[in-house]
Amino acid sequence: MAVTVLVPTPLQKFTNNQATLECSGSNVGELFNSLELSCPGIKARLCDEEGKPRRFLNFYVNSEDIRFLQGTETSLKDGDEVSIVPAVAGG
Repeated sequence: MAVTVLVPTPLQKFTNNQATLECSGSNVGELFNSLELSCPGIKARLCDEEGKPRRFLNFYVNSEDIRFLQGTETSLKDGDEVSIVPAVAGG
């Protein structure tokens, strides 16, 4: 099963400067583990010590925010697209 992951520029140093990756996982949590296997060090940037997504990052599965789905338990299927979007603050 292939899931496309869109990686923001600040995290591309962990992906050999690739903006998109093909990974696998039946849910978002498993996808994080798959990403760590292919891009060592990236999971610590995506998740806290408890495995929860970091607050300053937003994760979308096919344009749906996982916070309004099942979080890291959000199911993935072949062909899904997961976007990692840094939160933006300003004033």
